[in-house]
Amino acid sequence: MFSIYKKELQSFFYTPFAYALTALFMLLFTYIFANKIGSLESGNTVLVPFVSIFYDVIFFFMFLIPLITMRTFADERKFGTEVLLMSSPVSVLKIVMGKFFANITVFIFMLAGTAIFPIVTQHYAGEGGGVIASQLICAYIGFFFWGAMFITLGMLISSFTESSIIAAIIGELVMFVFLFLDDFAYTAFIEQYPKLQSVLIAFAAQSRFHYFSQGVIRRSDLIFFVSAIIVLLSWTYISIEKRRWKRG
Repeated sequence: MFSIYKKELQSFFYTPFAYALTALFMLLFTYIFANKIGSLESGNTVLVPFVSIFYDVIFFFMFLIPLITMRTFADERKFGTEVLLMSSPVSVLKIVMGKFFANITVFIFMLAGTAIFPIVTQHYAGEGGGVIASQLICAYIGFFFWGAMFITLGMLISSFTESSIIAAIIGELVMFVFLFLDDFAYTAFIEQYPKLQSVLIAFAAQSRFHYFSQGVIRRSDLIFFVSAIIVLLSWTYISIEKRRWKRG
């Protein structure tokens, strides 16, 4: 598995790809951060609303995640390297997990850069200002799990096609639906069907992130994200294993 993980990381970090994505993410985060700071009342005591910043960032980050995952399996099929991968002694499970951990590493690399903002804010804030540490840590944990779930979803979509562009477009659409599942569940039309509404709410992630953003880590929310990640990775494994068997 480590050989797959190393190979994937090299494809990210030995090219400008990961650095360009990180720079774009930092640019978006900086822009949103500056707007939030600018909207605060002047004074020495400032509690920076990093939670609301994460909410805004999630919308833009949704467009970046498919760029991370679109090449995971699609490029293997496009360039013919899938044959070598499938015929290697490495199991499909190790292939999937190696690629998953590589994608997660890139995600953490992007997320780590944002740590400078609360550090600088806390340093220059007035007495009683700055950030609420416990709330911020929980928000980071929630954002990580949300991003990890979307990464596994993007990997699954990438396993269905040999075009990374198609994988990215479909990933954007599916993630867009998941992002606004909560809002859709509470529309007047869906409220007419309580059972359908309860199902949609059960699969919605935005409301679960709300608890993380308030500094509350509920076991049910952790189970939801971990279960979603495991299920999506399992489906990806089945998708790749099915292709391996077809190749004999």
